[in-house]
Amino acid sequence: MAYQCDLCGKKSYAGRSHTHHTGVAGGQWKKRAPVTLRSFRPNLHWVTLPLHGAMQRVHACAKCIKRARFDLKKHTSGTLQTA
Repeated sequence: MAYQCDLCGKKSYAGRSHTHHTGVAGGQWKKRAPVTLRSFRPNLHWVTLPLHGAMQRVHACAKCIKRARFDLKKHTSGTLQTA
């Protein structure tokens, strides 16, 4: 199972991370900043949400959880319809 949101499909992706450090002799940049690969991961949580008329436990990102709770409060039907 991939580290991915079940509602919106947001998933982890790779990027670069580097640190800027000064070199020797007066704080000038004698060396380049080392660049390393890192992964950016979404803020996922297990939550139980009413999807398509039934309570389901899903792996959802924080943004989707916030949106789902807002929609549930806004609509009186109590069910969330997602694509």
